Amino acid sequence: MPNSRIAGTGSYLPEKVITNQDLEKIMDTSDEWIRERSGIKRRHVAADDESSADMGLYAARKALDAAGIDATDLDLIVVATTTPDKVFPSTACIIQRRLDIHECPAFDVHAACAGFVYALDVADRFIRTGGATTALVIGTETYSRILDWEDRSTAVLFGDGAGAVVLQPTEEEGIIRTAIHADGKFEDLLHVPKGISTGYSPEDPEGAYIQMKGHAVFKKAVATLDSMAREALEHSGHGADEIDWLVPHQANLRIIAAAAKKFNLPMDRVVVTVDEHANTSSASIPLALDVAVRDGRIKRGELLLFEAFGAGFTWGSTLVRF
Repeated sequence: MPNSRIAGTGSYLPEKVITNQDLEKIMDTSDEWIRERSGIKRRHVAADDESSADMGLYAARKALDAAGIDATDLDLIVVATTTPDKVFPSTACIIQRRLDIHECPAFDVHAACAGFVYALDVADRFIRTGGATTALVIGTETYSRILDWEDRSTAVLFGDGAGAVVLQPTEEEGIIRTAIHADGKFEDLLHVPKGISTGYSPEDPEGAYIQMKGHAVFKKAVATLDSMAREALEHSGHGADEIDWLVPHQANLRIIAAAAKKFNLPMDRVVVTVDEHANTSSASIPLALDVAVRDGRIKRGELLLFEAFGAGFTWGSTLVRF
């Protein structure tokens, strides 16, 4: 049974940037307040005519180029998103059409900020079982569409962007172990209250935007780091001291620092992009990965750990030999 390896990475960020100073002009907040609580300095926001599929397509093409393959080589597309272009078809199918490829399976995975880890696990299982040989996995989000820009507790935290990886089979180590979980009893701590079947309307501020009980989410996320740290390495044959890079979900600098502490990793071995990109949900891990690959920090043969925590609650971790 083959393993799957990351053959190429790609990412995309919208041109428009909103700084903390920009937010000071439209809401009761400050650069100091935002940085102290989250580490965020700025975020990218999609243009009015820019969608999750648009951004995912850009990231996908870069990942394909990095892998040295053509889109026609793909036989699976999995997109992690909570902000799809349409109710249906899936964002994966929209991207498939724009890549001008046909018939291979293409579908979305909805697991909020843990979505990329979930989607990576799905694609990895396809390759391990022979269901696919070349898979495209994308995380793409336009959270600016579901933010109340008058709510400083949420609007300052999120941004838009996309990241992608190409997976191919290998007989060597690649994706070594993934563990994913969910617990729906925490549904109301981080959610958009309304959906299609419950009367969603963008004119309804009580139902159309992200609502979060920040302290409770932070507390649970930090507590869950213990299990994520343990499961990522369990039965892998590797110890925490072997990890070269932690590539975490980019939600909050304090949570990222707590995760690094669990592995006794110095912060210079942690990929941090939350300060420049804010929380891009399912896009944050592949986006951060691509940044660190392209600037030369992450190199072939190194051992990486991905971990994410999101609404649901959903969470998961992946140990990868890059």
